[in-house]
Amino acid sequence: MTQTDDLITRKKLNLETSRMPWQELQRFFAKGDAIFVSSDLDLVDVAYQFSQDNKTQVNTWMINHKIGKVTESQAQQWINKDSLVWAVVIKPWVLVQDKN
Repeated sequence: MTQTDDLITRKKLNLETSRMPWQELQRFFAKGDAIFVSSDLDLVDVAYQFSQDNKTQVNTWMINHKIGKVTESQAQQWINKDSLVWAVVIKPWVLVQDKN
């Protein structure tokens, strides 16, 4: 991928990222497709690494507990708070970040 392609992909991912009520993402959580992204990471960068299938980086984040499947307690907390979360779809995953 060229540097221009890289930039275009990142800009596209940025445009596809939005704040959503957690309630609207429940079906992805129920299927096990909701991935939590730590608030200290750049959501667009994480989405880009997923889109490029960069297993090394993704595994490093997983090992360091920076990303992982959304847990029952996270989901319940977001429901209780009626949270808005940042989200972006990288099929089959929905990456979710709570910046609150």
